[in-house]
Amino acid sequence: MKFDELDTKMRRFETAADYCVLPGIFMVARLDGRSFTRLTKERCQFDVPYDTRFRDMMITTAQSLMTCGFQVRYAYLQSDEISLLFDYEERIFGRKLRKYNSTLAGEASARFSLELGQVATFDCRISQLPSVDLVVDYFRWRSEDAARNALNSWCYWTLRKEGVSVNDTNEQLKGLSVGQKNELLFQRGINYNDLPDWHKRGVGLKWKSVPREGFDPIKQKTVISQRREIVVDTELPMKDHYDAYVRKVIGRKGE
Repeated sequence: MKFDELDTKMRRFETAADYCVLPGIFMVARLDGRSFTRLTKERCQFDVPYDTRFRDMMITTAQSLMTCGFQVRYAYLQSDEISLLFDYEERIFGRKLRKYNSTLAGEASARFSLELGQVATFDCRISQLPSVDLVVDYFRWRSEDAARNALNSWCYWTLRKEGVSVNDTNEQLKGLSVGQKNELLFQRGINYNDLPDWHKRGVGLKWKSVPREGFDPIKQKTVISQRREIVVDTELPMKDHYDAYVRKVIGRKGE
């Protein structure tokens, strides 16, 4: 069999499951760290419940994902996950899901591993969202999850640092309301409302035009140009204000 015939024959098996996202649908990728609980608590011993070193590694990883060839409008990260909103007009790889999932997971794993100094991996999945409202709902969902996780993590690790066992800690926290968890922390001198915003709301990354001074050698004068840079926001708004924030980031379709 000639090579061209063999190539055509075998490529059918590679592309048989090539699903593509239809035009007119927003794409949001979510990347999650694989076995990061063991990585952060046992192998690397980061501070608990939150560590700025880990946060900064995640930010660097998100920045890499926003500049590696995809048109990413917005990145949101909390804990060991990163969500990426692609431009409405994104067409790279013909919008093939397997290419997005494999490339993004590989890029995130490589960048984070370099920052960490040891191997760490991410998985990736794509949400296909047919409306702006659903995109807003998606990021509101992840923001609310960040808030819930922050309160639970602070309660859990506060008790663990007091010497309470894992089982007893879980028993003490079982069934507690949000108010009761806040009171648990307050009784120990921790006002949940005073904790850093990025603990409770995550971190956002978006593009912004920034004026930069340069020199025009032809006209022999100083000129001001606009350059796009990634802005890191560690003080995201909450609830309806965050919805408005996301809508502004989305802008008009294709803008």
